[in-house]
Amino acid sequence: MNIVVFGAQWGDEGKGKLIDILSKNVDITARYQGGNNAGHTVIVGDEEYVFHLIPSAILHRHKVCVIGNGVVIDPQSLLKELDDLKKRGLNVTPGQFKIAINAHVVMPYHRVLDGLREGKRKHKIGTTGRGIGPCYADKVTRCGIRMVDLLNPKIFKAKLEDNLSEKNEIFRKAFGHKEYKFEEIYKEYINYGKMLKPFICDTALYLNEQIAKKKSILFEGAQGSFLDIDFGTYPFVTSSNSCVSGVCSGSGVPPTKIHKIIATVKAYTTRVGEGPFPTEFSSKMDNEIRTKGKEFGATTGRPRRCGWFDAILVRYALIINGADELAIMKLDVLDELKELKICTAYRYKGKTITDFPHDYEVVSSVKPVYETLPGWQASTRGIRDFSKLPANAKRYINRLEELLKVRIKYISIGSKRDEIIVK
Repeated sequence: MNIVVFGAQWGDEGKGKLIDILSKNVDITARYQGGNNAGHTVIVGDEEYVFHLIPSAILHRHKVCVIGNGVVIDPQSLLKELDDLKKRGLNVTPGQFKIAINAHVVMPYHRVLDGLREGKRKHKIGTTGRGIGPCYADKVTRCGIRMVDLLNPKIFKAKLEDNLSEKNEIFRKAFGHKEYKFEEIYKEYINYGKMLKPFICDTALYLNEQIAKKKSILFEGAQGSFLDIDFGTYPFVTSSNSCVSGVCSGSGVPPTKIHKIIATVKAYTTRVGEGPFPTEFSSKMDNEIRTKGKEFGATTGRPRRCGWFDAILVRYALIINGADELAIMKLDVLDELKELKICTAYRYKGKTITDFPHDYEVVSSVKPVYETLPGWQASTRGIRDFSKLPANAKRYINRLEELLKVRIKYISIGSKRDEIIVK
């Protein structure tokens, strides 16, 4: 069975933990979009791992991990991840890790351009500054550099010269920034190509060959549905298709080969950076949940904004992604609250809205309509059976299931690998 795991909020939903759990029962785990702006955290015993490019399943030593063509790759960041794993006793081999030959490469000028553009904006988007957007922009405008180019010095030289001619003019005229020198980048990235060559292959062909051999694949999404370039709260989004629709274009696997889709959400809502957030807490509550839930970005360290569970937001994500099952993460963060609220509708100019609006002015101005439920004020840590959860915790989960109309199968009650309830 081939499974997709995606986030149904604004990212940081706990996908890394769920993927780590599910990957032990599949043969291959594949990333299909995003770049090193992702941050998937996995805790094994007392060890914490944060992955930005490498799929979380790499900790299962006999599984294969794939970076698909829809991912943009910063070679420097990727090599650091590989080196960090080696230092921690895990030497990743080409047999267990593969990189798409046609994945696009994040270049130094992409990172700088990302920061310079954000600095000039009157209304900040909240970019991670990793060069992801500019890299995808080059991909779309057909001037991007791909992994395969790093293996061909002649082609890479020609592409890099063309790109630097354009980019240096932008740096000079638009930002008054220093120009990049060809030789420095050329030598650095040719060397990256040599180091990564053993891992580079036609991953689309590989994945389809493995499917034909009855091997199972877990597709690992990055970011969240409401950061999707098409369906997210634009322009406060990422630059790729983080919805399930990105699986096929980002991996080369046809939709007929996807058998199950699992959505991941937090028991509340978080968002990093700028953009509308209808259910955002007041500052006191925000700080309380942020501290208890350790809500700081795994990639940037930025504090996450926190708020009540938004059923309107999540229901839309479940619909457009065709979710079959749902995982609720970080239920334990709510253990001490006297009462909880679920947003079941919005109010805008005297009207009730029950579908998520895409007009920026509307989504920025709506007032949430809440349903209030009693808290359970008891620890859920250590519980492994749904029936043994506090009555009000079960009531909260059951009400979410009613509102979202998708079966909740997984409930996380702690950060460690084994702290999960399978319902």
